Amino acid sequence: MLTDRRQFLAAPAALAAATSVSAREPEGPKPRPIRIGVSTYSFWQFKNDKLRDIETCIDLAGEMGFDAVEVLHRQMTDESAAAMQKIKRRAFLNGMGLCGFSIHQGFVFKSKEERQKNVAHTIKCLEMCYAMGIPTMRVNTGRWGTIKSFDELMKNRGIEPNLPDVGDDEGFKWVIDALTECLKSAEKCGVVMGLENHWGLGRTPEGVLKIVDAVDSPWLRVTMDTGNFLEDPYDKLEKLAPKAVLVQAKTYFGGGLWYSLDLDNARIARMLRKHKYAGFVSLEFEGKEDPRTGVPKSLEVLRKAFAT
Repeated sequence: MLTDRRQFLAAPAALAAATSVSAREPEGPKPRPIRIGVSTYSFWQFKNDKLRDIETCIDLAGEMGFDAVEVLHRQMTDESAAAMQKIKRRAFLNGMGLCGFSIHQGFVFKSKEERQKNVAHTIKCLEMCYAMGIPTMRVNTGRWGTIKSFDELMKNRGIEPNLPDVGDDEGFKWVIDALTECLKSAEKCGVVMGLENHWGLGRTPEGVLKIVDAVDSPWLRVTMDTGNFLEDPYDKLEKLAPKAVLVQAKTYFGGGLWYSLDLDNARIARMLRKHKYAGFVSLEFEGKEDPRTGVPKSLEVLRKAFAT
């Protein structure tokens, strides 16, 4: 009888506990870790000739444990259809995707003919992305070119004078008009252009967003480079984060080729999570250390920072 009485008294408490548990909101799925890719530039750096071959870079990336590869266009020595399919096949066999294509072009030329040559080059590269199955392509505004040496430009922290008798407003119009011309090809190829915070008119977040907002198309967004704001980067990066389709993350083991930044990657990761960024982070290793050791060290840093 005593046992029955205890069971009777315990029943309401058990029922209340069960009701409380069932009334809780189900936990949502945990965000998956951001995937880490690597730019082939990280191996070549325009100077390591033995690491220029794109397929060699893909093999190294696979061995090191990256999730994807971003191809630097200038690094390619063969643009034939067969060569592009080999690149796609090599990534597949390594269990990786091709997460981006980085090209060099610019639209801040007084000559309309020169601007059109760069539009044609951009469209050609969009078609190369389509052939390789690459979903996004880095584009630039281009720079004025009034400082000829890139080393000198870096010493001047990316700042150079405008072309004679050309104001920023005219330059922005050239860039906006040129990228607008590329939209039909981008849509046809299914490739999102990402305007990078680079040099020239893209040196500030305001400059990048002025162009992206003016073009106003889902086929032009932002490639966010963590190492191209040399002062107070975090607030500037946050302005770009909502429109980012690819993040390029810089590291500098062995000291930077041109400069070094002490970047708080965990802070950048939290900021990207806040803006619901779920795309790739692509390593651009810009250190003097041998890429064979500097790149895997960088992967370890990024894995830790972007794991949560």
